Amino acid sequence: MAVFNDYEEFKAQFYKLSHIDLNYYKEKQMKRRIMSFAEKYGYSSFLSFLEEIRVNKELRDTFIGYLTINVSEFYRNPSQWQLFEKKVLPIAFAQKRRTEDVRIWSSACSTGEEPYTVVMILNKFMPLERIRIMASDIDHDAMEKARRGVYPERNVRELPPEFLEKHFTKQDNGMYVISEKVRRCVEFRHINLLRDPFPKDQDIILCRNVLIYFTEEAKEYLFAELSRALAPNGILFIGSTEQIINYQKYNLRPLDTFFYQKEV
Repeated sequence: MAVFNDYEEFKAQFYKLSHIDLNYYKEKQMKRRIMSFAEKYGYSSFLSFLEEIRVNKELRDTFIGYLTINVSEFYRNPSQWQLFEKKVLPIAFAQKRRTEDVRIWSSACSTGEEPYTVVMILNKFMPLERIRIMASDIDHDAMEKARRGVYPERNVRELPPEFLEKHFTKQDNGMYVISEKVRRCVEFRHINLLRDPFPKDQDIILCRNVLIYFTEEAKEYLFAELSRALAPNGILFIGSTEQIINYQKYNLRPLDTFFYQKEV
C-alpha cells in the first residue's frame, strides 16, 4: 500500500541531489505528479523512490525531464508569434543600430521549438549567418534533444508551410529534422531560473508557460529577476495562460497581450 507521507524530507533531499527546489512549485500539483511517476515505477513512498534515483541516473534524468514539464511545439499559439513578428521585433530593432544587435533569450527552451521558432522568424529580416540567440533550460536531456533538432510531426503542425519547407527535411520515418544552419543560430546553456544568475541587457526575453507551475513567492522572484535582466525598453514575452498583475512593481508596463516592456 502506497504511503506518500514523507514529502518534506523528499524535497530537502532531492534539492541536495538535483539543486531543484520543489518549495517553489505549487505543492498539490507537484505532489500529484511525483506520486504518479513513482507509482508507475513501483515505489510506494517518496523516500523509497528517492533512494532509487540516487543510484539510477537514467531514471533520475527521466524523472527530471518529467518534473520540469517539457511540453513544447513550434509556433505554439500562432497569433502571439504573429504579434511578435509584426510589433515586438520592429520595436526592438528600432532601438539598435543593426538588427543583429538585438539580444534575445529563450529562458525555458525545453527541446528547442521556441528558440528555433524565433530564429525562423528573424530570418525574414536577416540572413541566418547573422542570427545568434541564447536558449536555456534546467533539463540537460531536453537541451540535448534541442541540439539534435529532430521532431515528430505533431510538434511542427502549427508551423507556417513556408517555414517547414525552407528549414526542415522529412525523414522516411516521418520525423522532421531542422537544418544545421538554424541549429547553429542558437547557443544553449543550462540555467535554473530559481537559482542561477541571469544574462543581462536582454532586448527580448521569452518566459512562456513556465510561471503557471510556480508559487506566488517564486513568481515574484522571477518577475523581479527577469525585469533586471532586460535592457532599458526590453520586452518580456510570457505564456498564453499567464499575466503579471502588479507589473508596476517590476518596472514593467503592458505592451500588448502577453508582452510587457521595461520602463526606462
